[in-house]
Order: sequence, then C-alpha cells, then structure tokens
Amino acid sequence: MTRSLPVAVCQCGPIRRDETRAEVVARLVAMLERAAAGGARLALFPEMALTTFFPRWDLEDDAEIAGYYETEMPSAETRPLFDAARRLKIGFALGYCEAVIEEGRARRFNSMVLVGDDGAVIGLYRKMHVPGSETPEPGVTVHLERKYFEPGNLGFPVFEFQGVRIGMLICNDRRWPEAYRMLRLAGAEMVLIGYNTPLLLTETPRLAHLRMFHNHLPMQAGAYQNTMWVAAAAKAGLEEGQALIGGSCIIAPSGEIVAQVASLEDEVIVHHADLDMNAECARAGFDLARYRRPSEYALIAAEPAAAGRE
Repeated sequence: MTRSLPVAVCQCGPIRRDETRAEVVARLVAMLERAAAGGARLALFPEMALTTFFPRWDLEDDAEIAGYYETEMPSAETRPLFDAARRLKIGFALGYCEAVIEEGRARRFNSMVLVGDDGAVIGLYRKMHVPGSETPEPGVTVHLERKYFEPGNLGFPVFEFQGVRIGMLICNDRRWPEAYRMLRLAGAEMVLIGYNTPLLLTETPRLAHLRMFHNHLPMQAGAYQNTMWVAAAAKAGLEEGQALIGGSCIIAPSGEIVAQVASLEDEVIVHHADLDMNAECARAGFDLARYRRPSEYALIAAEPAAAGRE
C-alpha cells in the first residue's frame, strides 16, 4: 500500500504594519479551510506569518518591537487557528516571532511550531542561520534580523506527524546544504520551509534576475540529494514598500517542483506526497548508509579559517 501525505502550502500575501493579529489569523484560518477542503492533512504557513516583516526597519520603540513577538503559543489571539485545526482535522506548521525567558534572561527567536490535527503542539524549531546584521550597513538593503533574533538553540529536530517524520527550516536555512543533511540523517521524510525574501538586494544588483532561481535551486537540491519531500511557503507581494518574492512550491525527492503557486497573494496549493518515492530515489544513487563517507568530511564542521577561508 502506498504511503502518502496530502500536504498544503499556504502562501500569504502582504501583511500591513497596522494589520491586527485577529485580521491576520482570520486570513490563516480561511486558508486552512481551503487546504482541508482540498484534502490536505497538513498545511504550511510562511516565516513570520503573523506580522509584517519588521526587520526591514531599525526600530527603537521597545513597545512596538515587543508587539511583533508571541510570548505563548497558542495565545488568545492565535487560538482560533488551533481551534480550526481541531475542527477541520488538519495539522499545520506556523512561522512566528517567539519571545521567551530562558536561562534567566529574555530571548527572542525566529521560530516555527508544528501542530497536530487535534490542535496540540507537536514540536518547535528555531531558525539556525540568522542572516542580515545588527545595525544598518551603508549601501546594503536594510535587513536587521540579527538585531531582533538570536540563532536557534534546538538543533535540527524531527517530529512525527501521522506516521511521517517531519523537519522544519526557516528562510535562510534553506540555502545551507548542512541543514537538509542534518534533517535527513535524523530520519526526516519531509521538510517544511517558510520564508520572507526580498525581490531586490542592493548589494548584489547583477544577481537580481536570479532571485527566484536562487530560491528554488537549494530547495530542489536539498530534496534531491537527501531524497525527501520539501514544501515551501512564502510571504509574497508588495509589503510596506518592499517587494517579496513568491514561488511557494512543493518539491518531490526527485528534485522536481510538482506544485507551485501562480500569484503573490494568499493562495493554497495541495499535493499528495508519495512517501514511497523517497526510498526509490535513494536507490537511484543516494543510499547514505552504503555510500556516504563521513570520515572524509571533517572540514564541513571546521572553523572558517581551518576550512580555507580567511
């Protein structure tokens, strides 16, 4: 009997700076309903799916900054999404900004939560590869994630959802091959990725025409080289004056994009992921247990200078 998981990617159009949580959550619930109506058992929302992408600004108002973070999940404002999951019998993964007290101090992470079809939290991932800078840099597109978030401290966990091993990555993580390999070695069969990606970066204008290519390329390579499914959901469109790419998609273990959105707005796509395809693709050349040579890969985990970079 074929193992499969009908998965939905829920792309979000722009979120205004003044849009309330209630308004955003209502949009997410509407997409979750469309995903369930399309037969999906698991739905994916983007990175920072509850707010506008505020790291584009160098904010100074502590109260405004705090307003972009969630101190609990679910909260009173996000509870309707969890209730909808239970009502519709569909799980979901949601990217959000997390504020917690850990190790005796306040900490902020760019996070993603995996929720079951009973509305209960299954697991949490915190973005490992946090890009950008702590302060604005002259001549560079403002991208201050490192001002607002610290790198994740939970590693690359894999969770079970309805018998399927699920991993999660967030935005810049998708560009790092090590992230996919860590999840694959932990037994992941499907990786869920949320992202917010600007269309233009002033520091590399000659590469501007490659933005969508560079979006899909590492995800297709990660799926193919690790023989697992990849689902990716974008925040897209013109958001507070900044154009964000779309391109939300579902990628098979063969590296093929098997479903892709057609807009920059709220949009839902569904695909029945054939999980037996993972093993078939592995037999075609990526049998890790048989062919992998970890003893020869020491430089991968070396410090930058030791790896030949100054």
